[in-house]
Amino acid sequence: ALLYLGAVALGLGSAWWVLKKSPWLNPSVEVGAWRTNLQAGSQDAGMYTRATIAVNALLALGRDETMYFIATRDDAGHPLRSQCNYRITGVPPQARWWSITAYADDLFLFDAPNGHYSLNGSTAKLDAAGAFSLSTGPTEQPGLYWLPTPGNRALILTLRLYNPAPTLQAAPQTLVAPAVQKIGDCA
Repeated sequence: ALLYLGAVALGLGSAWWVLKKSPWLNPSVEVGAWRTNLQAGSQDAGMYTRATIAVNALLALGRDETMYFIATRDDAGHPLRSQCNYRITGVPPQARWWSITAYADDLFLFDAPNGHYSLNGSTAKLDAAGAFSLSTGPTEQPGLYWLPTPGNRALILTLRLYNPAPTLQAAPQTLVAPAVQKIGDCA
């Protein structure tokens, strides 16, 4: 019985590891701090890609309907942490509608007393150059749209593009990726 329990534990552990920690099974493109899975939502997606998407709570529509870019690191390559403040700046992506959302490492939204869970094409205020800016972190940054990220845990940013331009669908690496830069020291 002990051998059987050990085999079950080994099987479940290896399945978890494959679905959570094996990026080579899911071909992706990286643009700045952001990456996208090239097979998510496509008919070419194999069983591991589909299982990874199911386990990680992403609804993968076809690339003509939506594209997801994920950032788990800043532009300097450091892991994103909720106790750090970040400034995200960029130009609106070529899509009918877009949003940037901050998630905790459990893929749930952070508690946001100000009601800001994401910035999108409707709420973004563009500067004279046509760029948006927002901040994430435990403290509000003056003059920036703020997505609160309380606590001390990993931070995941998701950039969603609905009805992305055909050129972006064909070549995700052409995304003009928003910059993700740490502000000051971490709390």
